[in-house]
Amino acid sequence: MIFSASRNILAAIALVLLSACGGSAAEDQAARSEVSETKPKLGLFTTLPIYWGEGDFGAILDGTSKPDWVRTELESRFELVPLDTLEADALEGLDRVLLAQPRPLAPSENVAFDAFLAGGGRAVIMADPMLTRHSGYRIGDKRRPQDVVLLSPIFDRLGIELRFDEDQEEGERVLRQSNVDFPVNLAGQFVAKDTGEPSRRCHALEDGLIAQCVNGEGEAYLFADAALLDWEWGDPVPAKRKQALWRLLDPLLPEPQN
Repeated sequence: MIFSASRNILAAIALVLLSACGGSAAEDQAARSEVSETKPKLGLFTTLPIYWGEGDFGAILDGTSKPDWVRTELESRFELVPLDTLEADALEGLDRVLLAQPRPLAPSENVAFDAFLAGGGRAVIMADPMLTRHSGYRIGDKRRPQDVVLLSPIFDRLGIELRFDEDQEEGERVLRQSNVDFPVNLAGQFVAKDTGEPSRRCHALEDGLIAQCVNGEGEAYLFADAALLDWEWGDPVPAKRKQALWRLLDPLLPEPQN
């Protein structure tokens, strides 16, 4: 898998740099433990270049590769755990995940994710029916983000349908939902369906851009677009865009301590 290979290479690079700076593996482990104690873990499963960026390892090594603004925001409140699969062993130890334009899931992954939710897990799923984000990779390249989200087994199980209006005009616009301005581009629309089981149900909000779903003891919050995550590297990210991101991720934040 791409994430697995990338993780191994970067881990080796990190060890070399740590040694060069006079650090020890024990000190590094202690630092990571301190982070994990102060920030909740968030599993990140995505085909978008949020975690690793879109580029070669030369840019990472020479320092010219800049972190994606979304990763920077996420790491301000979470310990990110990049996932290349949603199998049960990968989800073990996590209680919250972000699926941002994920690839199609294998049947076993659908089963594992369903069990994750039913057991009390929380998820935010950004499902874009027509991704507008630019990619330097050609169609068919495995490194290219998923152009059309394919999560019907998950949606059917939850009791929701993702629809797309092919007549809408391309171009970023703002939709106001729950008193927050969300930037969208060729967004979809969620429509709730009856599953026949009270333990699995969804409710589409307002015009269907957002849906809230319950599955057993867990919950999933769905967003029918991914343009919110787009922004040119190097340009200051507008405060309203960050506000919209955190409003969407609010269900994943830990409850305030009294």
